[in-house]
Amino acid sequence: MDRLRTVTVRNYRLSDDNFYDFDLSFQLFGRPLHTAPVVLVNHALTGNSGAAGPNGWWKELIGEGKTIGLENYTVIAFDVPGNGFGSDPVRLNADYRLLTVKVIADLYWKALDELGIDHLFAAIGGSLGGSIAWEMAFQKPDAIENLIPVACGLKASDWLIGNVLVQDEILNHSENPIETARKHAMLLYRTPVSFDLKFNRKFQPEENQYAVESWLNYHGKALKNRFSLDAYKLMNHLLKTIGEDLTEEEILNFSKVSQSKIHLVAVETDYMFTKEEQKEIYRLIRRNKYNIGYHEISSVHGHDAFLIEYEQLSSILKEIFSAGTKISEIRKTRIAALHSA
Repeated sequence: MDRLRTVTVRNYRLSDDNFYDFDLSFQLFGRPLHTAPVVLVNHALTGNSGAAGPNGWWKELIGEGKTIGLENYTVIAFDVPGNGFGSDPVRLNADYRLLTVKVIADLYWKALDELGIDHLFAAIGGSLGGSIAWEMAFQKPDAIENLIPVACGLKASDWLIGNVLVQDEILNHSENPIETARKHAMLLYRTPVSFDLKFNRKFQPEENQYAVESWLNYHGKALKNRFSLDAYKLMNHLLKTIGEDLTEEEILNFSKVSQSKIHLVAVETDYMFTKEEQKEIYRLIRRNKYNIGYHEISSVHGHDAFLIEYEQLSSILKEIFSAGTKISEIRKTRIAALHSA
């Protein structure tokens, strides 16, 4: 893991007409900035900028000799401001609801600009992170070469908005808000079949509870130990804001002007962002844009398959990132020539 760094976006105006300074923490992995193609990796609801390295949440995909090879790419991952990882909570005059996916995407672009980055070889993310990548592509349709939204949506569905409401009520009214909300959310991230295969109604007499209860309790306590209540409220709220003002006309306009190759990755059994939603996005954009592909991960594990089915995901991604490897090799040769001149 690289050290945590910070870039500041100053005087950012929010919908309350006040101006704020945002300190965005981030991590860099792989080659130094401006020496290789840049890959932006966006984290999900309870994730952070630690995408790679020994404890990285996508370490199976990102690393030396892996699908996203750190010998060929500069990988950058931001923390959503307010997620509580490596920086102080965002202090707003009103509340966290001033932040939206649209705001986060814009802050990421402004932070990248501060770092001297105006073009991305790829923007990839799973779940909420993928939806932020979608929004970034809409904001700058010619700045991302490969857009890779994984297990995510272009617009929050009624099902997702309803779950956000239940989570919000748990977070505001439960005696153990983080633990209880996490346990409820884990049911959305998996499937009944996944649970049956994993637990098979096993009872654990030493704990006087079923294995599934023990597993849910473990995940609830684990999140409580590393996540703040304010951070959870913010991140849960962001889900509801995915594509909140987006119209079909805007999507069709995007499909006409976008320069990105879009690699849409759905999960067969995802309840959070269903494959039917992903196919509808594909069909809509495909009306005007031919360089969009639809890929599907086959899994019983539901939404969390993007963190489980690494072999399938790697198979989908390897062709995309092998192309960037050639670009990186050319760039290395040019830099070496400059240094020897």
